Amino acid sequence: MDQNIIVRDASPDDKKYAETITTEMAESAKARGTGIAKRSPDYIRTKMDEGKSVIAVTPDGTWVGFCYIEAWEDEKYVANSGLIVAPAFRKSGVAKEIKKMVFALSRKRYPDAKIFGLTTGLAVMKINSDLGYEPVTYSELTSDEKFWSGCKSCVNYDILMSKDRKNCMCTAMLYDPVEKLSEEKAKAEASIVVSREPIPHHKRRRKFAENFKLFERFMRFKQFMMLKGWRKKDNEDQDEEKRSSILSFLFFW
Repeated sequence: MDQNIIVRDASPDDKKYAETITTEMAESAKARGTGIAKRSPDYIRTKMDEGKSVIAVTPDGTWVGFCYIEAWEDEKYVANSGLIVAPAFRKSGVAKEIKKMVFALSRKRYPDAKIFGLTTGLAVMKINSDLGYEPVTYSELTSDEKFWSGCKSCVNYDILMSKDRKNCMCTAMLYDPVEKLSEEKAKAEASIVVSREPIPHHKRRRKFAENFKLFERFMRFKQFMMLKGWRKKDNEDQDEEKRSSILSFLFFW
């Protein structure tokens, strides 16, 4: 990442960037041919006031990127939402730094919450995987209706509803702090029982980075089949959620 870019917690002083942020969110969604929950400048300003967002800027005050936190189901679930980077700074590594910081902020403010995300972006999936997220089925995400109503602004909303909200073009990913703690305890116990060092977790699974191109092809195939199935309903009863979760598991592990 460019050393001149500053990534930090956003503050009320950053409200001047709210209009620029929401405009870029809308333009980016339009360019991708997909959508995200539409947010108003006032909503972004509220996140800055609450200390629930991360911003990236240059020393001269040029806006670079942004991401914010949303909590659901009485803070049982947390989403790192609205990740956006200004076009001139994309592919600079700043998105990864923003995600890392907003993830750390989420863990600090909501240490017991499950952190999740929905995305069609392969680069974001890679970043999430590096942070410890795992691909999951939609049923493992929040059931809060307010969260799902945010999908109404996406061009793929009809597909989501046609799948009974069990699957869509996005990949669901989740970080479960309880599960991660159990893994760490299991590793610690194994190191005591076994005389040799246990095989590191990252070596027991197939790294996402090593299979990025393969996963990219899978995602394109999934989206193609989903669009095809939406336009022409299958005669057979298929469990889309189970099939998608199994394929995701194979590609990530």
